[in-house]
Amino acid sequence: MKLQWSLILGLFFALLTAVFAVMNVDPVPVNFGFDFVSIPLILVILGCALIGGVVVGSYGIFRQYKLQKQIKSLNAELAKLRDAGSIMDPIPAESAPYTPEGSSQL
Repeated sequence: MKLQWSLILGLFFALLTAVFAVMNVDPVPVNFGFDFVSIPLILVILGCALIGGVVVGSYGIFRQYKLQKQIKSLNAELAKLRDAGSIMDPIPAESAPYTPEGSSQL
């Protein structure tokens, strides 16, 4: 369900950006540092939105890669501890008496 809401919200913002860009079609001067170019504002807005999407997507991919690497190392550490016998098995149900009040019998 979270994915659906994210998709709907993303489409809404894309539509909002497109409408805003279409309303601004006047040419504007853009300074690239070495030259001035007159480009329609719609292209500047859509280009900036595209660059922002690429930056956010790249960060998301990098973060996911980092988390996968951490999961892999933690799984390897867990397997190592299990092989060494450091992790104890849970207490069997017979050895822990149950009382309705939640207190143990002395």
